[in-house]
Amino acid sequence: MQRHLFLVAYDIASNRSRNRARREVKGNAIGGQKSLFECWLTTGELQQLMAALRSLIDPATDRIIFVQLDPRARIEALGRAVAPVAANYFYQG
Repeated sequence: MQRHLFLVAYDIASNRSRNRARREVKGNAIGGQKSLFECWLTTGELQQLMAALRSLIDPATDRIIFVQLDPRARIEALGRAVAPVAANYFYQG
């Protein structure tokens, strides 16, 4: 199972749905803040997360985006930003 690095971002109008989406995404996240998270996902995990989030949103008003990143790309950080650290293992709880 190969994992790929994704940015998962969402804009959800309902507070209740947004909180549920945050819990779903944070269960797979290695870092992030507010409504943007970094997630290392297998293809199966990506499909499961997409299905879980699809059931929470109103497609007429909400949006979620998954952007696959190249982990070999150089990361630029400005201000107090901290570059993510890729661990040798991943915990999913």
